[in-house]
Amino acid sequence: SLRMISLVSATAAFQAPAASVRHVAAQHSAVSMMVKSKALPFLESPAHLEGMIGNVGFDPMGLSTPQNIKWMREAELKHGRVA
Repeated sequence: SLRMISLVSATAAFQAPAASVRHVAAQHSAVSMMVKSKALPFLESPAHLEGMIGNVGFDPMGLSTPQNIKWMREAELKHGRVA
């Protein structure tokens, strides 16, 4: 009987309470709900492109960042004018 009690207590130590598992799952599902790209529906649309003219969420290589997006926009306009 002592062995059975120790076995039950040992397995209970490695199991998380059900309430905390549901709480973590709810937090995880809220984080994973991101806007999908219109151009590539299997990728997530970069948040820093929101509000830009012509944005369809196309940045498959992740080259743009919130820090360099203005510089990249100016470079694109300059190269478009030169061409």
